[in-house]
Amino acid sequence: MIKDLTTSDVSRQNILNNSYALEKVELHLALGGKTWKNERIFSKAKVAQLLQVDIRTITRYLEQNREELTKNGYRVLRNLEFKEFKEHVSDINVRDMLKTPSLGIFSFRAVLNLAMIMTESEKAKSIRSKILDIVLDVMAEKSGGHTKYINQREDNYLPSSYKEFTYREEFTNALDHYLDMGKYKYAKYTDKIYQIVFLENAKEYKKILDLKEKDRLRDTLYSEILNIISSIENGIAQEMKNEYEKLGRKLTPTELSELFKKAENNPYLKPIIEDARVKMASRDLCFRDALHEKLESYIQSVPKSDFDKFLGETSKSLEERLSHPDTLAVLKRLKNR
Repeated sequence: MIKDLTTSDVSRQNILNNSYALEKVELHLALGGKTWKNERIFSKAKVAQLLQVDIRTITRYLEQNREELTKNGYRVLRNLEFKEFKEHVSDINVRDMLKTPSLGIFSFRAVLNLAMIMTESEKAKSIRSKILDIVLDVMAEKSGGHTKYINQREDNYLPSSYKEFTYREEFTNALDHYLDMGKYKYAKYTDKIYQIVFLENAKEYKKILDLKEKDRLRDTLYSEILNIISSIENGIAQEMKNEYEKLGRKLTPTELSELFKKAENNPYLKPIIEDARVKMASRDLCFRDALHEKLESYIQSVPKSDFDKFLGETSKSLEERLSHPDTLAVLKRLKNR
């Protein structure tokens, strides 16, 4: 869900962290600039010219957004670095500008960052529109047009999915053997696990991702989410067995609910659950245009490493992974453990 870029720092950073989209944006916009240390750089005067605003406007935005712009490539050259830069620059007009003890320069990312913030520039507005179009095209191209299952493009998805399937079986077996309740228990306690991990039940989750009746929820979960679900399933199954042996009878739903409360408040699980919520909320907003309202406070910008993980050279569709001998070897080892 790409919000108004002028007001959403998370949406801006998600674009600026997506090197695959930025590569296409740089080719399409052809903003010029000068090459220094294998990077395109721009002076304040050049940026003002590109965005068709007064240089004082650039200065004002720098003062108001220095931390964000610095994070994305704006910096001030001083001392030896500034001297080196002046010696590198051959354009006489630029040399005339360098009669100060320092110089602020923008990287390409910082120029885009500024264009995404600036509201009074029609040129900046045009750049924002082009950026959004390119980002959507790149996302569709890299994901094969199936962002619903973008989670499956990651290296760790299949091993995590297989392990979760195994622990799921142990959990449902425990419900069979150790809980005095009808068949409704499978859906009820599966939902309780989901609510511990990401605060939603299955019905809520499927609605947010617009999943169809035949779509399996767990086929859309990231490996980190599958791992924490596996941990809880395994732990609850073992606790149920222990209580069954201690009591000499099957557990009541009330007694099982107490075990779930212990799992939810387990201090060892809390950091992992928090991390899983951040990853799920942030990735789904960025990659799937899906907002988990109950996880909104966990949303952060998606790091560059995630774009490599789901869109880069190592990302592959599930069909490609299943046909690779290395993947089959991993699954065989998991089966035989």
